[in-house]
Amino acid sequence: MSAANPAFTTREYDRRIAKARAAMAKAGVDVMFVEDPSNMAWLTGYDGWSFYVHQGVILGMEGEPVWWGRNMDANGARRTAWLSEASLRPYGDQYVQSTVRHPMQHLAALLKELGYEKARIGVEMENYYFSAKAYTTLLAELPNADIIDATALVNWQRAVKSDEEIAFMRRAARIAEKMIDGAIDRAEPGLKKNELVASIYADALTGADGHWGDYPAIVPMCPSGADASAPHLTWDGETLKRGECTFFELAGVYRRYHTPFCRTIFLGTPPDDMIRAEAALVEGLEAGLDAARAGNRACDIANALGGVLERAGIQRGARCGYPIGLSYPPDWGERTISLRSEDETVLEPGMAFHFMPGIWQPTWGLEITEPILIRESGPAEPFCHRPRKLFVKD
Repeated sequence: MSAANPAFTTREYDRRIAKARAAMAKAGVDVMFVEDPSNMAWLTGYDGWSFYVHQGVILGMEGEPVWWGRNMDANGARRTAWLSEASLRPYGDQYVQSTVRHPMQHLAALLKELGYEKARIGVEMENYYFSAKAYTTLLAELPNADIIDATALVNWQRAVKSDEEIAFMRRAARIAEKMIDGAIDRAEPGLKKNELVASIYADALTGADGHWGDYPAIVPMCPSGADASAPHLTWDGETLKRGECTFFELAGVYRRYHTPFCRTIFLGTPPDDMIRAEAALVEGLEAGLDAARAGNRACDIANALGGVLERAGIQRGARCGYPIGLSYPPDWGERTISLRSEDETVLEPGMAFHFMPGIWQPTWGLEITEPILIRESGPAEPFCHRPRKLFVKD
């Protein structure tokens, strides 16, 4: 390996490349252009905050993948990716945010040089990082190629985690526990929300058990009171108040591997409807954990939760979870399997999910979640170990 500090072993990267190529062969893809930074890192180890410009990995059926990106980021590839020098093919800064040329023109020329001028080229069309302009430019520059949608082809190969990946997620779980513990311990009336989030970030980045903390793909979600009826609000400069609940949707992260974890705190005496919702949510969560077994389906988890909530008179139509692992902003999910009633994906040992059954009512929100690992036998293993309850501080 050429990387100064590779995240994984050569054997692990070989396993990943083989899985991706098998999926490409099945889909009839000659070569993949992978622009999702999570997939780039999974295949090559490349890790840099460079996804605001066009970059990617070219994966053919033979030889090393090729890293392609901005020239000033090539040293980052040398430091983090396992690739040889010959497999780093950067473009110059004249392509960056230019109105007269586009980086995909450089990529198209490189694909021609590599022999893919008439190939079936898979691209990740439904992706945060692949723009409409990128697609139309490739079409114009490669008129003899067949550019096809291969969205999530690599993502699906990441669904079952290796032992090395699971070890990283366990380290992230210890960080997540520290973050939740700190947030609940510090929360009190009069504390400014931004100051509380500053301490959450300190816990996140200092890490746990001797392992450093990485930055999360999603910022801390911690709305209070009526704001907690909206699941994706962040924070402001207001203070925590008695008579309000605050949920904390956080993730511990180690070397880009995320373990999301959520708990809720109420300052004062919670209302009866929230107490009833808490009981149903915990019962449904535990029913879903029991259904989360190898050989069952993703929908079995959602239906186990949904049955309990329906009996309690709680309507919840949203999906209740998603796969987790290696991620970059703006999302810590893998964008493949969904824990919902329509998804019949069969669960396999080594799959990891954020089982996320939140309840959002007009004047409050309640999140009690578990990051889970599908085991060889028996119910899912929670990565984190904290009480499943609404935390109350008088």
